[in-house]
Amino acid sequence: MKSFFKFFLAAFLALIAFTLVGFGMLSIMVSLVSKTDKTEIKPRSVLYIDVEQQFKDKKADNTLAKLTGDKDIYAVSLHEAVELIHYAKSDSLIKGIYLKCNGNSNGFGSSEELRNAILDFKESRKFVIAYGEIISQKAYYVAATADKIYGNPKGMMEWSGFSSQLYFFKNALKKLEIEPQIFYDGKFKSATEPFREEKMTDANRLQTTVWLGDIYHHFLQGISEQRNVDTVTLSRYASDFSIQTPADAEKYGLLDGLKYDDEVKAEIRKDLGIAENAKISFVPIGTYAQSVALKKYSTDRIAVVYAEGSIVDGKGRDGQIASDEYRNLIAKIRTDKHIKAVVLRVNSPGGSALASEIIWREITLAREKGLPVVVSMGDVAASGGYYISCAADSIFAQPNTITGSIGVFGIVPNMKNFFNNKLGVTFDRVNTNTYADFGSTVRPMSDFEKKVFQTFIDSIYLGFKTRVSDGRKRNLDYVDSIAQGRVWTGARAMEIGLVDKLGGLNDAIACAARMANLQEYSIREYPQPPTIWDMLKGNLGKSIKANMMREELGSEEFRIYKQMRDVREYMGVPQTRMPYDIFIE
Repeated sequence: MKSFFKFFLAAFLALIAFTLVGFGMLSIMVSLVSKTDKTEIKPRSVLYIDVEQQFKDKKADNTLAKLTGDKDIYAVSLHEAVELIHYAKSDSLIKGIYLKCNGNSNGFGSSEELRNAILDFKESRKFVIAYGEIISQKAYYVAATADKIYGNPKGMMEWSGFSSQLYFFKNALKKLEIEPQIFYDGKFKSATEPFREEKMTDANRLQTTVWLGDIYHHFLQGISEQRNVDTVTLSRYASDFSIQTPADAEKYGLLDGLKYDDEVKAEIRKDLGIAENAKISFVPIGTYAQSVALKKYSTDRIAVVYAEGSIVDGKGRDGQIASDEYRNLIAKIRTDKHIKAVVLRVNSPGGSALASEIIWREITLAREKGLPVVVSMGDVAASGGYYISCAADSIFAQPNTITGSIGVFGIVPNMKNFFNNKLGVTFDRVNTNTYADFGSTVRPMSDFEKKVFQTFIDSIYLGFKTRVSDGRKRNLDYVDSIAQGRVWTGARAMEIGLVDKLGGLNDAIACAARMANLQEYSIREYPQPPTIWDMLKGNLGKSIKANMMREELGSEEFRIYKQMRDVREYMGVPQTRMPYDIFIE
């Protein structure tokens, strides 16, 4: 026994020593890469942007890329990407932009900001060349900003119009003997439709037809302006399925030619004025971010708060807008004497009604403190995403932003028959009072309980509309007429008074600076990106797990998985959430 304890103690001390040495070495490595990660940009360089790269609102940590030495995978935020393109416009070392346009992992609002930045870059008279081998419609939307767009002779070109497909689980739940007890307010609040219908209701079909048509028209308009082909003709090409190959796209004026990769690069060499076999100095946008200084320093600051993901109660997890985190975050911001204005960047389909109210309260307190608050809407800022926005001084959105959806719902599943008949599990209980088990998922609700829950939903809906009425200075009846859970595009939202101006994040920041009377200022972004230590504590593992699941399941199947996971989280909790996850094919 004595020798066992000696062995155990020696092993335990060795483990501690190994851990300390490991953390020490990792710290040294992180320190070294942070000092040596700057890349020198050569003369006659070309900024390389792969549109398939997702530019999220929140800045990601690049420590892993630095440690592996793979500078091509440096992650940049959407705001960084836009700022870098603006910087490259006057950078004498950058002679042009090369857009790789196969797929596009960004939403239409984000794509709009990228497009606008590239169009601004073109005012410098520097070239922009786009090339794709399998060009999706959304990738083409960004590619259309280029001086020349080329496709692979044997590649593919998508041009078929837009489609938005929904999934309905009513019959699956019926087979499983699960009764989704559903409560909602707003005739367009169709978030519960997948559980109570087999197809779209007339109201949902109407709103989907309108917003999808708006986004498609804006898409066609943007391409028409760049390619000099009218929108009616562009739409007819899709209706007739005239463009099936890149050769068809060239024939109808959507591509400037059919070239292989080496031929496109030969043209770039010609534009650069370098030798035929010379190496092109391509600078991936992530590498460019490590090589230029974008930050300005000033004692006066504008806080840019990124609210990206579902809105949830409590602490939440990575990629969510958790009420505890954002309450503390905004409370800290409003007590910082150096912060003179707040820009809330919202990219959220909504979520918990209570969490939305808590964040709304903090935004209101910031305004009462005298801080101008401006909202910038991204791809989606709907339902709870609009709830947390409506108290702002001014709201910016892109024409193709998805917003509105002012409504409430709740689901309390009755899984009694599922457990009894499918799993052979039965339940029994003792209550001290009649409704001690109110909200139980293993018994049906009584008529009285259903009435109580619906009254709760009605109260939250009235509160939501009141917040919008107060924030937008519109009477309650008018708000009710444009609420009802209906989804609007940013352009229509401006027409009906839910949005003030069309524009991106930079426009919102400029507005906040004017409101705060700031001539010089620096930007402070919140929440802070995760550190290497956060990654070691679990964020890295979660990220790897999510990426592996996406890789195995495929993008669409992974999206369904996430939707079902979210359903599980909001069962029994009143939701100010989008009717469904917007996915346009």
